Amino acid sequence: MASKLDQIDRKIIAVIGDGGLTGGQAFEALNHGGAIDPNMLVILNDNEMSISENVGALSHYLGRILSGKTYSALRESGKKILSKMPPISRLAKKTETHLKNMIVPGALFEELGFNYSGPIDGHDLPALLSTLKTLKTLKGAKLLHIITTKGKGYAPAEAAQIDYHAVKPGFHSKSSSNPSPAKPTYTDVFSDWLCDMATLDSQLIGITPAMREGSGLVNFAKQFPERYFDVGIAEQHALTFAAGLACENKKPVVAIYSTFLQRGYDQLIHDIALQNLDVTFAIDRAGLVGS
Repeated sequence: MASKLDQIDRKIIAVIGDGGLTGGQAFEALNHGGAIDPNMLVILNDNEMSISENVGALSHYLGRILSGKTYSALRESGKKILSKMPPISRLAKKTETHLKNMIVPGALFEELGFNYSGPIDGHDLPALLSTLKTLKTLKGAKLLHIITTKGKGYAPAEAAQIDYHAVKPGFHSKSSSNPSPAKPTYTDVFSDWLCDMATLDSQLIGITPAMREGSGLVNFAKQFPERYFDVGIAEQHALTFAAGLACENKKPVVAIYSTFLQRGYDQLIHDIALQNLDVTFAIDRAGLVGS
């Protein structure tokens, strides 16, 4: 927007992962961005295991067409011509929207005001570069949906993506395993305590913002699935959710990394502390501590 105000022709690119879209601020930005029509490209890096079958091959093919030079040129020239014929323009827009909504998983972004392209294989560099070059010529808000594989190129990481999100001390790339510490970690101790307490108290609830493994809630989730809640990368909601449960006499335990807790600081103060609610925080990675 600064470039637009300064009348400078810049190519702005923002990259976000599919996990990041679970946070409210991402949708706030998309909602605002589509309204102000910035000359920018949002790249959505979707590292799901694969594209779902119902939109797989056809969607990939359509993605290449929709972001291709011929389609883009026709679309832009068509806009200029149809703008002089409002009734036909509205009909053409509706037809395009209905067709894309049926077979392309980008209807939400189109409704927010973004020209959606994809999904395409993010590891196919020639196709990716070709698409980026085409999108570079288009004005306005654009979103490119790419599909990638977490740990691509390293077989052990591809097979165990969660385990290899962060490697442990003693790890070697030629090894097929991620070493485990010889002694229980503080997280392990918390995990055992939480399960023990949940066995004794049916009102205890476990909450995490997308950090089940790192925050020690794996065993709790297995033993008490009906009392386990992963809210995604949405720390603000995690804390307000815990506050709501506490208001109804539940005993929520929020397992969260210290650096991510700052995202929910307003909720911590306003929704929990000032209300004097019974919410327990298990704050991991909170300083210089033993492993």
